[in-house]
Amino acid sequence: MRTIRVGSRKSKLALVQSGLVIESLSSKSDQFTFAIQHIVTKGDRILDVTLSKIGGKGLFVKEIERALLDGTIDFAVHSMKDMPAELPDGLEISSIPLRENPHDVLLSRGHKKLEELEPGAVVGTSSLRRAAQILQARPDLTIRPLRGNVDTRMARLNSGDFDAIILAAAGMNRLGVTEKGEDLPFHTMLPAVGQGALAIECRSEDAELKALLNTINHEETAVTVRAERSFLKRLNGSCQVPIAAYCERQNDGKLSLSGLIASPDGTKVLKTHCSGEKPELIGITAAEELLDQGAGEILSELGLESDSDA
Repeated sequence: MRTIRVGSRKSKLALVQSGLVIESLSSKSDQFTFAIQHIVTKGDRILDVTLSKIGGKGLFVKEIERALLDGTIDFAVHSMKDMPAELPDGLEISSIPLRENPHDVLLSRGHKKLEELEPGAVVGTSSLRRAAQILQARPDLTIRPLRGNVDTRMARLNSGDFDAIILAAAGMNRLGVTEKGEDLPFHTMLPAVGQGALAIECRSEDAELKALLNTINHEETAVTVRAERSFLKRLNGSCQVPIAAYCERQNDGKLSLSGLIASPDGTKVLKTHCSGEKPELIGITAAEELLDQGAGEILSELGLESDSDA
């Protein structure tokens, strides 16, 4: 019987997500056992600086990918929104389980909605994507950085450090958090690429493991996430740029993708919407439409190009 080593960050959410995947895989086959190996990433070590200032996407995955490549672990479970558009040679996302709720949630003292917050109210988030969209909707609010795990962020809200904070609904649901909040609609807050989905990454050469992981792949989630990641890749997406996208299947069977790129202060927000049948083509087309609208100017102002991954 093969023991499969699963690399995981030590955060409560990362361990819960790894546990959910292991539970699903165990129900599909009794030919394997699983052992979790803790890995500390750069994003876990540096908590007092916003993600955009310490390297953007990849902060929570690079050390784990090194462990995959050197054979220390066999697979890892990532939040898809943390995954860079390009993966190292020899690694692949072999499985994407059913997506959780992709919305962002506003939690506030007094259970106020976004429109009900007082002018000047302090909203905590270190996500440039969230900050830009909040400021577009409510330019009279104040954004202040907030990092840490879900419990830490909620504690700072409850202690009065912030009037409101924004969390991912998926993380709250997986952790069993029942705090009352407002699911922000997509026209106000478009999610990060892949938000709510998990990425199970392993070595491309491990055919036995890939066959097992495929048993929990959710094809519809995988297809829509492919469209979003194609959009991200074309726009050179990283945490240094407020980029958002969400793709879903329409009633007529076509895929529908909404995309957005913004300046960090929310004063310039470009949006697009595309539909079609080929996920990668939809993502590229949506990105090209934003580039035609002037997305390249936003990227150049941030010192980035638009033709390769950051």
